Amino acid sequence: MLDLRQIYRKLYAKFGPQHWWPGDSPFEVMVGAILTQNTNWANVEKAINNLKKHNLLNPQKLNTLSLKKLASYIVACGYYNIKAKRLKEFLKFFCQEYKGNPKKMAKTDTQELRRKLLKVSGIGPETADSILLYALGKPVFVIDAYTKRILLRHNLIKEDADYTKVQNLFMKNLKPDVKLFNEYHALLVRLGKDFCLKRRPRCEMCPLKN
Repeated sequence: MLDLRQIYRKLYAKFGPQHWWPGDSPFEVMVGAILTQNTNWANVEKAINNLKKHNLLNPQKLNTLSLKKLASYIVACGYYNIKAKRLKEFLKFFCQEYKGNPKKMAKTDTQELRRKLLKVSGIGPETADSILLYALGKPVFVIDAYTKRILLRHNLIKEDADYTKVQNLFMKNLKPDVKLFNEYHALLVRLGKDFCLKRRPRCEMCPLKN
């Protein structure tokens, strides 16, 4: 059975650096983390580019938009009414607590900030951890459906393992390194998309095959 370090080495040898997360600023990454729920990144990029085109990718500007108006700008990412509500809830929190300043936000203790983010309506563990890792550079491992599927198929977790249990597997067995966590998660996503498919996985061609 492969361990976590072996998996990382094999994936890095196969795919190389993934240059995640795409975004020109910490705030753009935060917005992307919320909009990417239940959709692919290509659609999120369209929504973010539309916000940029209208010079709206700014926490204060977005926070002052009406819910209906905000939804109209992010149609491309799907579930736009729901995501507009979630984004507004986050913006309210971000502007009230941190004046819309990522640097101020990043100074908060990681676990305290995580607890605060999870209290924001519409932000679950994966979104919160994506903000912490990719936008704020905090060493928190992000778990998603690809990660759980890959670990399950390689007998590293059980079917009933919850988010925290899977996350702890990485946090307890790897050094808390932002660059490592960033690259590792991105590589797992790449494996999930290219080989460890939900249906008809390409196991015979998998880079992790011994």
